Amino acid sequence: MEGAEAASLLGEPPARFRTYRRRWLLLAVVCLLNCSNAMLWLTFAPVADKTAAYFHISLETVNWLSMVYLLISIPFGLVATWVLDSVGLRCAVVLSAWLNMVGSITRMFSVLKFLSLGSQSYWYLFVGQCFSALAQPLIIFSPTKLAALWFPDHQRATANMIASMSNPLGILIANLLSPALVPEGKHIPLMLGVYAVPAVTACALATLGIHEKVPPTPPSASATNSNSQPFFTGLKMLLRNKPYIILAVCFGGGIGMFTCFSALLEQILCEKGYSNDFAGLNGALFTVCGLLGAFLLGMYVDRTRKFIESTKISFCLSALASIMFAVTSRFRHQAITLAITSSLFGFFGFAIYPIAMELAVECSYPVGEGTSTGLIFVASQIEGVILMVLLQALTVRVSEDPFSTCALDQDGALDWTTPVLVLAGLCSGMACFYVIFFHTDYKRLHAETISADLAKAEDAATAHVPES
Repeated sequence: MEGAEAASLLGEPPARFRTYRRRWLLLAVVCLLNCSNAMLWLTFAPVADKTAAYFHISLETVNWLSMVYLLISIPFGLVATWVLDSVGLRCAVVLSAWLNMVGSITRMFSVLKFLSLGSQSYWYLFVGQCFSALAQPLIIFSPTKLAALWFPDHQRATANMIASMSNPLGILIANLLSPALVPEGKHIPLMLGVYAVPAVTACALATLGIHEKVPPTPPSASATNSNSQPFFTGLKMLLRNKPYIILAVCFGGGIGMFTCFSALLEQILCEKGYSNDFAGLNGALFTVCGLLGAFLLGMYVDRTRKFIESTKISFCLSALASIMFAVTSRFRHQAITLAITSSLFGFFGFAIYPIAMELAVECSYPVGEGTSTGLIFVASQIEGVILMVLLQALTVRVSEDPFSTCALDQDGALDWTTPVLVLAGLCSGMACFYVIFFHTDYKRLHAETISADLAKAEDAATAHVPES
């Protein structure tokens, strides 16, 4: 605890707001858990062909190991928001840690030879993925709650950024680690064991290291009201909050677009002759530059409090990058330009994520952080499903191209020209809508300012009371 011991020794009255060093342990646990969950989500995507061969299943069946996350998170997202705002942060983190660990261990039963599971081995993988999918909303919604409860106002955006960006970091690790661990299908058991290690570690740290639902003394005025609104009351307030609805639609759509971009990047590029290795490089640049952008913008917003200006500028720049990608990806031999475009798209697009989550809390205060951020995540999953179906429906079958690197089926390759142009158009349209129509007050910061002024006034009045 910082400053508490000194105040006690000097005989001073206890401070209204305090910070605790163990907040960094909580942040580390949430980061590790978020990263582990993302790694479990995309374990099989980079080695889908080897997974299909090892378990004697189709590629479509392998894809369900990732798709189950999307389907489960939509209904369970509302449950997760209730758990965070009604039961508390500690319960949410510990519960998600156990679900995540149970999922990672259950997957390992599929490769135990002495069980002789045969065709049933896939279902152990699937059930394990379902357990991990249940953990996803709980842990993805936690960063904003953690930042609000344990961090002072000048560290909230940075703490939220660090915890939130550990999820795309996990995606990046999975994309690099899975191919490295599985040069051949026989190495899949090793991969499952390696991925279970961070899940078990995060569960042990969460169970043994997190003992309190809230700090004994809050770090800020708003933290005292973090659980002020009941779940259903907060839900009604959000549905009547026009700025929040605009933010949820635009930002949720942005997350959905980024999901589509990540999932379809290889298919978009192969038709123009770009290799899978190059598509993987673009995906890595997209994520790494996004982490850098989120880090820099998080630090900037912590100092300036310019949430709205930062998100509007970043949204517009990411829309421009999406237009550049849509045009450039339709031409061959544009590797350098495509790499730069993917980097810019990630840099400005990812930067919006943690700031928009903080902005959701600012415009919806005093609604609980879990509810305000959770509904945006649920909206993003729904919009992501719609976009994924729409973009694939807009593809056109084309005859075999000698320059294509796609794995062709009997019907030929897919032309993604219309889908990528539609994606760029939607991104630009949402950016314009957000810039024009989104306006809000910083309700949480305003409440903290009033509380601080009242505290100063009380202290001044106490100091001038004459002795009797």
